[in-house]
Amino acid sequence: MRQEHLRDFIECYNPTNRHQRTETWQPEDNPDGRWRCYSYEEIVARDKTSLDIFWLKDKSLADLDNLPEPEVLAEEIIQNLEAGLTSFREVLASLNTSIE
Repeated sequence: MRQEHLRDFIECYNPTNRHQRTETWQPEDNPDGRWRCYSYEEIVARDKTSLDIFWLKDKSLADLDNLPEPEVLAEEIIQNLEAGLTSFREVLASLNTSIE
């Protein structure tokens, strides 16, 4: 996961001014919007006050007929794992440098 993957969330979350946060979910105008607020009443009305956001689904995963070939998926997984290892190595190197 990288900074650009969180950019929309950070912009919506608006950490510099939480009173000016804006939702991207609107029932009529943007039902696929990913960011919304819940009132206390909405949360406690749920079964066991679960914060499971079941309504948020990645539609690309639901279309099983259009999945990439297994070889493509495997290659993407390998690339993601290698990128993660590279990132962890950079963090470790940074930590080692800051200790010295």
